[in-house]
Amino acid sequence: MDIAVALRAFLRTVERGSVTAAARDLSVSQPAVTKHLRNLERHVGARLLERSARMVRPTVQGKALYEASRSALATIDAALEGVRHEMGTIEGLLRVHAPSCIGVRHLHPIALAFQKRHPDVTIDLVLENRAVDLVYEGFDLALRYGRPDSQELIVRRLGLVRRILVAAPQFLARSGPIGTPERLSEIDVVTTPTLLAPGDMLTLLRGGEVVDVPVRPIMRTNHADAITATLLSGRAAGPVQQLLVSDELAAGRLVRILPDYEVKPTEAFWTFPSVRFMRPVVRAFTDFAIPALRAVEGVDAGEMRSEAA
Repeated sequence: MDIAVALRAFLRTVERGSVTAAARDLSVSQPAVTKHLRNLERHVGARLLERSARMVRPTVQGKALYEASRSALATIDAALEGVRHEMGTIEGLLRVHAPSCIGVRHLHPIALAFQKRHPDVTIDLVLENRAVDLVYEGFDLALRYGRPDSQELIVRRLGLVRRILVAAPQFLARSGPIGTPERLSEIDVVTTPTLLAPGDMLTLLRGGEVVDVPVRPIMRTNHADAITATLLSGRAAGPVQQLLVSDELAAGRLVRILPDYEVKPTEAFWTFPSVRFMRPVVRAFTDFAIPALRAVEGVDAGEMRSEAA
């Protein structure tokens, strides 16, 4: 039995919670992974996994083996990739997670440009609006909104994702000019629920000034594309991440309203699991992606302003 191969099959099965998913990640058959797991359990003389119809979970002994072997295998992988990197090659599988809003519009083209530069890299780019456990779900990197509190993660701050107030020209033609925050109480608004305080209060910032305005949302949605589509339809005005509508603003399909005011921004962070050696492909993509993301219009790489804290 090849201990290293069996351990890799075991680690990925624990991280993915599925033999099928582990086999897919490792590009081998499901029976092959099952065989590696059976041989490993026989070798250590202990049951390492509990299997159910929906999930595979490690036993107490399996958790101990996972924690002991994860960093060791990561170190071996990094050392091997380091040698390849010295020979001028960046290669391997890179699994990246990000929110769909910034991921579709900005991280996806960055990933394509990186893969074009390094064609021996395969990128699994998962875009969805949820927090993930990088270790147990097998991700190398994640772009997150809000600072993670896990001590197992290395965190690099990208900057503030700015939110501005916009409307379509046809909406303004119907509603009339919006020259004061109080006017927001008189118009239809689309927004995400997380931006509203109880009583549908929207907090606006102008320098050190904080203004709470009651609004009447016709739609609350957690999906950025739905917000943008509603704004473009002229059905409502509202706050939106600037990085999602920069092209629409430049083309005049949307217009910024109350330009002296912004909605509280969100801090974005680049995160990856804490291991002794960072795999060269992870380091290369990090060095490539962070400057590109910080250059996106609507991302403020400066320090967090006190009023947005």
